[in-house]
Amino acid sequence: MQHHPEWDNPFFKEVQANFERVAHAMNLDENIFIRLRVPERALTVSVPFRHDNGKVEVVTGYRVQHNDTLGPYKGGLRYNPHVNMGEVAALAMMMTWKSAIVGLPLGGAKGGVAIDPNPLSRQELQRVTRRFTIEILNFIGPDSDVPAPDMGTNEQVMAWIMDTYSQQKGHAIPGVVTGKPIDIGGSLGRKEAPGRGVVYAIIAAAEKIKMKLDSKTRVAVQGFGQVGGAAAKKMEKIGCKIVAASDHTGGIYNPKGLKYESLMAYLATNKVIKGYPEGDPISNEALLEVECDVLIPAAIERVITKENAKKLKCRILAEGANGPTTNEADKMIRDRGDIFVIPDILANAGGVIVSYFEWVQDLQNLFWKEKEINHKLWEMMSDAFEKVYATAQKEKVDMRTAALMTAIRKVSTAMLTRGLYP
Repeated sequence: MQHHPEWDNPFFKEVQANFERVAHAMNLDENIFIRLRVPERALTVSVPFRHDNGKVEVVTGYRVQHNDTLGPYKGGLRYNPHVNMGEVAALAMMMTWKSAIVGLPLGGAKGGVAIDPNPLSRQELQRVTRRFTIEILNFIGPDSDVPAPDMGTNEQVMAWIMDTYSQQKGHAIPGVVTGKPIDIGGSLGRKEAPGRGVVYAIIAAAEKIKMKLDSKTRVAVQGFGQVGGAAAKKMEKIGCKIVAASDHTGGIYNPKGLKYESLMAYLATNKVIKGYPEGDPISNEALLEVECDVLIPAAIERVITKENAKKLKCRILAEGANGPTTNEADKMIRDRGDIFVIPDILANAGGVIVSYFEWVQDLQNLFWKEKEINHKLWEMMSDAFEKVYATAQKEKVDMRTAALMTAIRKVSTAMLTRGLYP
């Protein structure tokens, strides 16, 4: 098999190895196998932008398109100093699986800019975003590749991308990105969608293992951002107790429970969780090991490792983040057999589901009510969960393997049907 030095990245290798493991187990067609283990396209761009002091800085931007057999490429854009080609490729491949599992007519892509957005002024952020858009202009579009927000980006960034793209084309094209503000074609319910989807998956999982979700249910959330925050809010709403929460500065632990509203109020003033008075400070590492029933890692990848896999004390592990568990740790958790894992490509698919709804609404210029959207999200998440769970039972495999099998089967059937051009 060819060696591709450009994909020499630990995260990409893990995602690739996972794919290979499952593809072999299901005797995937050899030609399909070779095609799917690497992305179809990868673009690297230099993004020059002017700082407020007049100095020009050049940062690197990426867009990786893994597969578009089922429909246009779809996937987030992250702004983070550590973004690199391998990480973006890994996430692009995961997006292909995610769309396929929940049955969307979309493919998988991902992108990013290697920059820390935090110290940038609004003007600087706008300049780097608009220039990045120009650099990838011919790669994106409502019919070809539709970006969305991810770590370090938000609806304002999406608005600037949509505006820049539209200016070049000469008319408004809201469907070029999802996760936009409501007033320019965004969808109701999009912001909370990934977190809400995680909870819908938890509800389905709890039913399978006959676990009650009530005031005695302890929930720990690593990464109190868009995904983790929305998941915590929904878990509290269905009656559970948040015992630990964290962000990049560290976390807070209180076995009696933390209140979502109070945490949000503190964050609004202080921007970070550090110093929150109603609980004991706890590190991000220690948070993963607290006594809880539901653990939601919703921060960054590769935080559950062979070092801490044995120390987890949860019954359900719901992966809000992409790739929070290393393959070694995953095997250890499988061997333990006492934790129900809801894998990332299933758990956090709520984001791409409502992104899909937003894209459809933009294409037909007809918008739905929030109730309809949340109901459709619940239906699609539950259906996907049931499908993956049924596969796990039938093939006698774990949930992560079953999720990948479901996705690979869907994509490979479509690829075999379409055939190879020329």
